Amino acid sequence: MAQGSRGAPYGLSAPVAAEPAVKSDTMPERHRPSHIYAALDLGTNNCRLLVAKPDRGSFRVLDSFSRTVRLGEGLNQTGELSEAAMQRAIDAIRICAVKMRKRGVTSARAIATQACRTATNGPAFIARVAKETGLHFDIIPPIEEARLAARGVTPLLDRNDKGALVFDIGGGSTELIWLDLREHGRPPKILRWGSMPLGVVTLSEKFPGRLDDPGAYEEMLAEVKTQLRAITSLSPPGGHPAGVFHMLGTSGTVTTIAGIHLGLERYERSKVDGQWLKRDDIVRVISQLKEMRREGRAAHPCIGPDRAELVIPGLAIFEAIFTTWTPPRLRVADRGLREGMLLALMEGSEPARKQKRRRKRRGRKRKEFKPNTGAPA
Repeated sequence: MAQGSRGAPYGLSAPVAAEPAVKSDTMPERHRPSHIYAALDLGTNNCRLLVAKPDRGSFRVLDSFSRTVRLGEGLNQTGELSEAAMQRAIDAIRICAVKMRKRGVTSARAIATQACRTATNGPAFIARVAKETGLHFDIIPPIEEARLAARGVTPLLDRNDKGALVFDIGGGSTELIWLDLREHGRPPKILRWGSMPLGVVTLSEKFPGRLDDPGAYEEMLAEVKTQLRAITSLSPPGGHPAGVFHMLGTSGTVTTIAGIHLGLERYERSKVDGQWLKRDDIVRVISQLKEMRREGRAAHPCIGPDRAELVIPGLAIFEAIFTTWTPPRLRVADRGLREGMLLALMEGSEPARKQKRRRKRRGRKRKEFKPNTGAPA
């Protein structure tokens, strides 16, 4: 498993096409079609895996996995990852290891973000994961998280504008990236970026049992705006250093807003990913969500019981960002870190430990990558 990409360049690649086959103009042709890549993202709330293979200048998804593990649960109060949370994460990672082994993964990267960055026992937990599952994770800094998130959504940027503000609302932190789109035919450049130590989990834990209380939402909104003002590297409110810009959001909160706007009876990624939202539509859905009680949110097909509580702090983070810079339109991305990792691996801009896979060659076999899954091989 790859051990990270410290020192990798912060530039992004040129736009690529939408999934299921994701084209990249910068992806080298030297990669064999049989080469199998994996990207594993362990966040504060979720564990997500994506397995893909290059396909004539593109990549095709072979397998995926996502599970809510709540790794950062209680972290604000104790400063440590709890045993229950760590065990939930390890159980999910073992499933990912099995999938990677079955798919014959040869090159992979695994990252851990805010929860492991801030927990006093984060490094010890990562060492435990390696021992129990065979998968080695890299605890990445906020700038790398921002860069990978931006790389993952690059296919959806509108190069007719001069700039874009990309934001990624996570479980434990929120990243904001100002991109320069003025040089056509060249990768977007990061002009400014900032990381806020508030995500849907960390913000919700500041208001335990109070998310639906009168005035709680306004308090959350004020808390987020205070945190935003504390980030000195951000662009001034209402503007972008490159000029005319649009927003691009990647998070469950943003995809939920899109699903509600579209009136979906069930969540459909193909209809949400890449959807443009106008300012008036966003304001209308925000108002609609604010009026919902927990029972209504749990029953909504684009929210569900698992996200009925977290969607409210996510909405507060989103509204604070949107009302501070207020672009004329926003594009929704149901993609992010995993796609960014895969594209970077395939383009060769991220180092990765090549895993051994079984293949016949002149009467000999290579050994297959076999992480420790906790079960007989």
